[in-house]
Amino acid sequence: MRTTVGIIGAGPAGLLLARLLHNAGIDSVVLESRDRTYVEHRQRAGILEQGTVDVLRAAGAGERMDREGLRHDGIELRFDRKRHRVDFPALTGGRSVTVYAQTEVCKDLIALQLKEGGPLLFEAEALAVEDADTDRPRVRFRHQGREDVLDCDYVVGCDGFWGIARTAIPAELTRVFERSYPYAWLGILADVAPSHDELVYARHDRGFALLSMRSPSVSRLYLQVAEDADAESWGDDAIWDELERRFETDDDWRLDRGPITQKSVTPMRSYVHEPMRHGRLFLAGDAAHIVPPTGAKGLNLAVGDVVTFARALTYKKETGSDERLDRYSATCLRRVWQAERFSYDMTSLLHRAPDATPFEGRLQLARLERIASSRAAETDLAEAYTGFPLDELG
Repeated sequence: MRTTVGIIGAGPAGLLLARLLHNAGIDSVVLESRDRTYVEHRQRAGILEQGTVDVLRAAGAGERMDREGLRHDGIELRFDRKRHRVDFPALTGGRSVTVYAQTEVCKDLIALQLKEGGPLLFEAEALAVEDADTDRPRVRFRHQGREDVLDCDYVVGCDGFWGIARTAIPAELTRVFERSYPYAWLGILADVAPSHDELVYARHDRGFALLSMRSPSVSRLYLQVAEDADAESWGDDAIWDELERRFETDDDWRLDRGPITQKSVTPMRSYVHEPMRHGRLFLAGDAAHIVPPTGAKGLNLAVGDVVTFARALTYKKETGSDERLDRYSATCLRRVWQAERFSYDMTSLLHRAPDATPFEGRLQLARLERIASSRAAETDLAEAYTGFPLDELG
C-alpha cells in the first residue's frame, strides 16, 4: 500500500489532518489500532478554542458542532467564597470557546472521512516506523490478522503518548521535559443540568474543583484528589458533598445533584518531547506533548500541530519548497510552550499541594485578586484560554 502521508492514529488530530489534506488534494491513509466504536466513545477533552472552532468549520466539519455545541463567552473563578466572571469577548476582541466533546468531533470527522476521504483502517495496529530519515519512510502495521507495509512520502504520528511513532526518533537526538503533579482529578459525568451556564474554576483550601458540562442535560465535574486515589472508593453522596463545599459562595447559588453515570481519575502531568520532527516523521498531539487539563489545551494543541503540518505540506505542493516543513518543530513548539506555561500557571493557581503552607495559600488568593481587579491580568488569562490565533503559525 502506498500514499503521500501515512497517519498513525484516528483521534481528533489524525482525523482532522486527513480532512485538511483531502481538502488540499493530498492523499493519505489513516491507521487506527482500536475499533470504530472505541474511538467514537472514548471520553477526553470538551473545550474547543476559537481557532479550533474556525478550523473545523473551514474544513467542512462544523455543521453539527454549530448546532449542538455550547458557545461560552467566559468562565467564572471562585475563591474565598467570592465569584468573578472573566468576559472573553470583551477582553479578546470577540473570541470565545465552545463546549463540544472530543467524542463528537471524532464522530463528525470519521463520517466525513468514510464518505469522502482516503482509507481509514480501524483495528490496524502500527508496529514500527522505518526509514524515517530517508525520502521513503514506511509504516509496518497489522490488519485483519496479517502484517502489511504502508509506503509514504511522510509519516505523521498522532498516536498519543503510548504510541510507537515517537520511538522512531533516536534517543540521542531528543530532549524530554516533564513534571508530575502530586494530585489528580476525580472526574464524574452526571445526568443533571449544569448548575451554571459557564465553566466554574474553584480554588478552595480543601482543593480544586471544576464545574463543566457535556450538554444542557449532562454535567461534567472534577475534584482534586490524591494522586493515588481510587475512583470507586468515592461514594456518590461523598462526591456531591465535597463539590458543594468547594463551590461554596456567599450568595444563594446552589449545586444541583443527579445520578452519577461515570467516575474516573486523571493524573496530572506536563510533558514535552523535542524535536517534534525527525526526517520525514512528524509528531502531533499527545505523541509530542501533554498538558495538565486545567487549561483545556490538549486537544487544541493537537489541532495547532496538524494545521501547521497541513499548511506546510500544501506550501510544498504549491511551491516545491521544504521551508515550512523544515520549520515544523520550531513553529509548533513556540505554541506548545505557551500552552505549557498557561496550563502550569492555572494548575498552580488553583490546586492545593499536599505540602502547601499558609503563605502559599495566601499567594494564590493574591494572584486571584489581581486577576479580578486588573484588566491587564484578566486579559492575559482570557487571551491564553481562548487560544492564540492559528494564523500566527504561518
